[in-house]
Amino acid sequence: MPDMYRLDLPIPYGDQGQYLSPVILRDDRETILVDCGYPQSVALLEAAAAKHGIALSTVTRLVLTHHDMDHIGSAAELKRAYPHIEMIAHEAEAPYIAGAAKSLRLAQAEASYDTLPDEAREAAAGFIAFLGSIEPVPIDRTVASGERLPWCGGIEVVHTPGHMPGHISLYLPASRTMIAADAVVIEAGKLAIANPQYTLDLEEAVRSVRRLLDYEIDALICYHGGLFAGDVHAALLQLLQAYGT
Repeated sequence: MPDMYRLDLPIPYGDQGQYLSPVILRDDRETILVDCGYPQSVALLEAAAAKHGIALSTVTRLVLTHHDMDHIGSAAELKRAYPHIEMIAHEAEAPYIAGAAKSLRLAQAEASYDTLPDEAREAAAGFIAFLGSIEPVPIDRTVASGERLPWCGGIEVVHTPGHMPGHISLYLPASRTMIAADAVVIEAGKLAIANPQYTLDLEEAVRSVRRLLDYEIDALICYHGGLFAGDVHAALLQLLQAYGT
């Protein structure tokens, strides 16, 4: 069975003690990184990988689950440092990651700016500027829903839109592991929808949670919260019940 390592990646912008959970998958030929944190996180990634005895220079592919800044922020920096890394994303996300289309998160923030009270506008302007500063990176390979990638024992691409239109999760049938990215997060030990007030399509996000029930999942890894401790199937059903489905 291929090896899997969950990285504890510190958030470099405030939020002391908070971590993101990129994942490294490894077999005798491939070292695959799933998501890469905020901008300027390469040194943090190198340190987190080194704790597992892995040099970041050995990464062969980077799968970007969607184009939020905490998932793609260091992709361009990684590509410069290690040009051999193949950049992979869902076909619907590729234009945003590559800079061919405006970030949907940026468009959302700009659209809401005029509705904010005056005291909130300075912070919002800073957030908008930050989103606009995310460096694009070309995507080398696009993937589609249901595609089976032939590395690390097989990786199934699970299209889980809602948070973003091209958001993907990754299912590893050999270990019955779901890398959920932001399809779900862990809050106070329970599964939740990631930032529902900012989710681009909440109804679609709930449908994506239901889609996860189609898989036999022994281990669920959330980008925010890490490894879920508990009965995954029961927890997903409980989350769906909270949304009346």
